[in-house]
Amino acid sequence: MSDAPDSKLAWIDAYLAHLRGVRQLSAHTVAAYARDLQELATLSGAVEWTRIDQHAIRRLTAKLHAQQLDPRSIARKLSSWRGFFNWLGEHTPLAANPVQGVRAPKRAKTLPRALSVDDAVQLVAPSRPVAGAAPEPAELCNRAMFELLYSSGLRVSELAGLDVMPAKDSLGWVEAGNREVIVTGKGNKRRTVPVGQAALDALQAWLAVRPVPSDGSNALFLSARGSRVSPRVIQQRLQTHGVAHGAPVHVHPHMLRHSFASHVLQSSGDLRAVQEMLGHASISSTQVYTALDFQHLAEVYDKAHPRAKLK
Repeated sequence: MSDAPDSKLAWIDAYLAHLRGVRQLSAHTVAAYARDLQELATLSGAVEWTRIDQHAIRRLTAKLHAQQLDPRSIARKLSSWRGFFNWLGEHTPLAANPVQGVRAPKRAKTLPRALSVDDAVQLVAPSRPVAGAAPEPAELCNRAMFELLYSSGLRVSELAGLDVMPAKDSLGWVEAGNREVIVTGKGNKRRTVPVGQAALDALQAWLAVRPVPSDGSNALFLSARGSRVSPRVIQQRLQTHGVAHGAPVHVHPHMLRHSFASHVLQSSGDLRAVQEMLGHASISSTQVYTALDFQHLAEVYDKAHPRAKLK
C-alpha cells in the first residue's frame, strides 16, 4: 500500500481492521479510534503519514488546546495516535513514532466538593417521625449507611462490603464495643477507623430490625430484595435522600467522604491522621483537603473581617 495523500484513510481502515480482527477490541473502542484518527488525517492535511514528525504533533496538540479541548480528551487522542503510528512503523519505513514523548497539557486540579458542617449534619440526621408511626426498616438502613459514610469517611465500596461480624474472607465489619469500623480498602489494605456515637446509634436501630439476608451472606446492609446492597444502590438512595431533604447540591457517597476529611482537618489540623483514616497510600492524595480547609477559612474571613467586606 502506498503512502500517497489519497491513501491516508486506507491506512486508517487497515489499522481499524487490525484492532477488530487481531486485537479484538470492542466496536465502541474501535469507533473511538476511528474518530481520533480521522481527525488527525484532517488536521494534518495532505502531509503523508511517514512525513509527520514530532514537531507537527506538538503543533496539532497546541491547536486542540487552543480550541479549549479538555486535556483529558487530548490525552486520549494522543494515545490513539501513538498506537496507530506504532502499528504503521511495522508496515512502512517510518523513522520514529512522532507521538512518542508528546504529552497532553496538564489538567487543572479541581477541588473535591464538600458539604458544610451544617448541611452534612442535616443530611444524615434522622427524619422527623410521624406521630404514632415507627420508622420503616429501609429508612433505618439508609440512615445507618449515611451516618457511617460521614462518621468514618468510608468509600462506598467499603460500606457495601461490611458484614455484621468478622467471618472468613470478610472485607469489613463494625466493632461497636471499640467504637471502630474495620474495612479493606484499595490495594487490599485493611485499616481501622473510629465511629461516632450518632452512627453507632443508627446502626443499633437498624440491626434491631435487619432481616436475615436472602443471599445467605453476612452482609450488614441489604437491598430491597434482602441481598447485600450494591454501591450503585447506595448512590441512588443517597441521591434520592438528598433531594428529599433539600440538599443544596447533588449529593453522592464520595461527597460525604470529602466532607468527613475536610471537617476533621478543619477541627484537628492533623493531616497524617486524616491520611490514615482515609486509607490514602500517599500524603499527596490527602493534601487536597488543606486547600479545602483554606477555602473554608477564606470564606469565614470574607464574611467576618471588616477589611474584607465588599463595598
